[in-house]
Amino acid sequence: MAVAKRRETIGVMVGNILVGGGAPVVVQSMTNTDTADAEATAQQVMELADAGSELVRVTVNVPKAAEAVGDIVRRIRDAGYTTPIVGDFHYNGHKLLAQHPECANALDKYRINPGNTGKGSSRDANFETICKIAVDHGKPVRIGVNIGSLNPELVLRKMQENTDKRLGKSSDEVMNECMILSALESTGLALDAGLRRDQIIISCKTSTPVHLIDLYRELSTKTEQPLHLGLTEAGMGSKGLLWSAAAVAPLLCEGIGDTLRVSLTPRPGSDRREEVYACCELLQALGLRAFAPSITSCPGCGRTTSTTFQELAQETEAYVKERMPEWRKRYKGVESLKLAVMGCVVNGPGESKAANVGISLPGSGESPVCPVYVDGEKVAGLKGSPQELAAEFRAIIDQYVESRFGTGGA
Repeated sequence: MAVAKRRETIGVMVGNILVGGGAPVVVQSMTNTDTADAEATAQQVMELADAGSELVRVTVNVPKAAEAVGDIVRRIRDAGYTTPIVGDFHYNGHKLLAQHPECANALDKYRINPGNTGKGSSRDANFETICKIAVDHGKPVRIGVNIGSLNPELVLRKMQENTDKRLGKSSDEVMNECMILSALESTGLALDAGLRRDQIIISCKTSTPVHLIDLYRELSTKTEQPLHLGLTEAGMGSKGLLWSAAAVAPLLCEGIGDTLRVSLTPRPGSDRREEVYACCELLQALGLRAFAPSITSCPGCGRTTSTTFQELAQETEAYVKERMPEWRKRYKGVESLKLAVMGCVVNGPGESKAANVGISLPGSGESPVCPVYVDGEKVAGLKGSPQELAAEFRAIIDQYVESRFGTGGA
């Protein structure tokens, strides 16, 4: 299915980044450091930005975290990063923003969960306080509704209505209705508090792909506000990746969605940038954005009993990730580079010729020579140890990047 024309939305400026308004889908992520540790948080923000994150959210949950925000932003700005920083508020955001004006001013956007701003009559009052602080500081907000923290009074009312009126809706349908209603009612409250429409982004997140798809299809017909996409609590590893892709890819193909996060559960000690790489790969796979060179590699079979092609593919991917922050600055258009690391003669030469730079390693019983192709032409036949092959292949990639995308390139 071809990607549909993007849904028309109001444009919202978040720092130097336009969300909606016809702009490309924006990648965002969130730190998992203790925000009170300004040094560690600033470092992770910069790592996420280097990986491709265009917005980074930080938790602001306690006074020490709010106190650290100004320092965090100064550190990343002093390092030359312009990445907008978003504050994530639950329960006490109205107090923290009021008590820490430097935090309120330093942040580029506030994320408000309307289900967590209070109980009873205080809920709307606290929500309004945050919105008025956003108005005073000229900041946009994201009204972020989550299925796990919906206003229980709203849910109870709509469930009772479904029963009393015999509407026949499933509990999932009622919950989706509640999320949309919460987002739209909260948008109205934000406008009443003085925010403009070009200062409001909306999200409604669930943890089940089919429910998220239904929800956003309906939500997109009821508002012109930009929509943030993401499966909340997606999970770990391949489950989190696959469920996130299953949830958001259909929506993106339908032109729904203006900013994206893949909320992966990190394995202990794992790299937080993985969720950024996942966003970038997903958008690139759909042809919506280009963030880094694509690497084609084969899955292997009985012809590829050696692990050399697997190791080379892994090393090439790691090398490209390592080089991209510098390449992005020096080589305009390098994101369009196509590489191939193939494992045998069946598809190896063909895929390698189709890439800008490709290598076809020998399968079982083949001549121990690795032909290398540059823009379809064979330029070398490499031999040697896996380490030697990797070094020579990297050198050919570097040479191609400089000649093709450098100042003297085409």
